[in-house]
Amino acid sequence: MIPFSVLDLSPIVEGGTAADAFRNTLDLARHAERWGYRRYWLAEHHNMPGVGSSATAVLIAHVAAGTRVIRVGSGGVMLPNHSPLVIAEQFGTLESLFPGRIDLGIGRAPGTDPQTTLALRRGRTSSEETFPRDVLELQAYFVPPAPGQAVRAVPGAGLRVPIWLLGSSLFSAQLAASLGLPFAFASHFAPDHLMAALDQYRSRFRPSDALAAPYAMVGVAVVAAETDREAARLATSIQQQFVNLRRGTPTPLRPPVDAMDGIWTPAERAAVEHTLAYAAIGSPSTVRERLEALIDATRADELMITTHIYDHQSRLRSFEIAAGIRDALARDRRASPHPAPPA
Repeated sequence: MIPFSVLDLSPIVEGGTAADAFRNTLDLARHAERWGYRRYWLAEHHNMPGVGSSATAVLIAHVAAGTRVIRVGSGGVMLPNHSPLVIAEQFGTLESLFPGRIDLGIGRAPGTDPQTTLALRRGRTSSEETFPRDVLELQAYFVPPAPGQAVRAVPGAGLRVPIWLLGSSLFSAQLAASLGLPFAFASHFAPDHLMAALDQYRSRFRPSDALAAPYAMVGVAVVAAETDREAARLATSIQQQFVNLRRGTPTPLRPPVDAMDGIWTPAERAAVEHTLAYAAIGSPSTVRERLEALIDATRADELMITTHIYDHQSRLRSFEIAAGIRDALARDRRASPHPAPPA
């Protein structure tokens, strides 16, 4: 069975608050645990009215404390926004509180606009040269400290928190391969380089102490409902969100509408449809067909599902349908062998 996992941005809906979003996040995590999802990841974004997961490590602690066995982590922490030592201490703390359940997914993008990036970094710069160095520094904080080591992560040293690299380009795929780390591709919003990145990752992979064979996770947006028509209507919330992001006017997640005509221009429609090229939107049978095709095409070891739906109960139902599809796929076909997932 190919594991399914959850990526949550703790969406703040129009008319709602961050407190509402956090209650819904924990409720979804508890349902996901019961439905057999493997991981529950939260993503760092900043200065976005519709995203509540900016203090990612804090929210991870909230979810982990309210669940029992599901792995909880970041999908991801944007490493250029932080010092590696601070991230090691944060996730060392999480691992100490919830041993064996914490994942640290890291990305290279700032997760925000240029002005907010400056506010986060106070003039610091990041590049393709500094990011690999930061990753190596972060890894070093999790191994047992050497005698006389002047700087160590407390807590963190010796805990070996699993590190994943996240990306939407070939760069992170190649870095994950060279370091022997698991890799997650953000095809739920960046479809263009999915196949090439997976090929680069697998062909260049070097075994490491962390991972003996390549392990690739693929992100996919899913909006599932009882009918194709109902799902298409629910999906207008994420379509509106992408339109507003493109216009530079992000908003809380808006209620669905009967039609997007008059809301987006033809160019905006084409851009959003391209962004959601791999999305699975529809009835259970439609979503199963889309997910099965994605699994076959990518040979993914795991799917990371994200679902932006305005109504919380409808969002829960979408994830429940996806879990049922996973179980049906496991029953109906013999899956190809997959490498053991990282701890």
